[in-house]
Amino acid sequence: MDRCIGIFAVAVTVAVALEASDAFAQSWPTRPLTLVVPFAAGGPSDVAGRIIAQRMSEVLGQQVVVDNPSGAGGTLGSSRVAKAVPDGYQFVIGNIGTHAWSQSLYKKPPYDSVADFLPLSLVVESPRAVIAPAHFPANSLPEFVTYIKANQANAKFGSAGAGSASHVSCILLNAALNVSITHVPYRGLGPAMQDLIAGRVDYMCDSPSTSLPQVEANLVKAIATTGHQRSASLPKVPTAKEQGLNFEVNSWQGVCSFREALRFPLCGVSLRRSMRHWIHRRYASVSKALARTSFLPSEEVRNILRDSLRRKSRGGAARSRRVA
Repeated sequence: MDRCIGIFAVAVTVAVALEASDAFAQSWPTRPLTLVVPFAAGGPSDVAGRIIAQRMSEVLGQQVVVDNPSGAGGTLGSSRVAKAVPDGYQFVIGNIGTHAWSQSLYKKPPYDSVADFLPLSLVVESPRAVIAPAHFPANSLPEFVTYIKANQANAKFGSAGAGSASHVSCILLNAALNVSITHVPYRGLGPAMQDLIAGRVDYMCDSPSTSLPQVEANLVKAIATTGHQRSASLPKVPTAKEQGLNFEVNSWQGVCSFREALRFPLCGVSLRRSMRHWIHRRYASVSKALARTSFLPSEEVRNILRDSLRRKSRGGAARSRRVA
């Protein structure tokens, strides 16, 4: 089931402003902030990022600008934040692709996910949805497997770029099916979705929540979801395990700042329990916009990141397909 685990970059910034020194709290922020979404507009990271930015702007009294420096599976934008001036004015939406799988996919990763970033809050955790064009000849996972195995020489799958969550999820699916399929990378899932609808690629591994509008409009069809149980966004779509394939993969997204921000009061103070409860009440609309909501403090988010890194180090599918 899709789980929103705190659209709380807002909470972090507000709580810090309350707990920091009086002078700092009165002066910050004095100019617009930037929330970097390292993918093209229209994908799951972009949707979550714009909801976060809207709420942050309302609370802080300064505009939070969403910037989409896409490319290299999200590592270009993430790298920019890792190397940013540590002044508390830039954040990034990272995910399991940009902050876990990228560490083994690239021979020389542009950053160290643990050493270079300060995790602020987990935003979304969800399975993937295997989706295909509306005219695709398969309607179930067994039919999909039969078709892909028979046509793997010509089949193509799309993703948000090399190393992205959508890319590695499909790599792992292909490995489970023992097929080799041509990868078509895009600068985000928004443009990839357009080509999927047009039939230029045969399938993608997208977020269920961002696939939902296209599924409901009959522009694409959902073949399966990849979680332990059915997705709340696509409750009528059976999981891969329900359809006979022992396959499960999930993704997460979180808000991170640069590690050097620890030197600044802005990013060095933990959320108080009372602030957590206040955010739950004040931003019930945020929870409703994406899914059920709960809160994870930054140390728990860091543990999730480390667990993802351990898991990817044990997997061979992604590691065997390194990119420069």
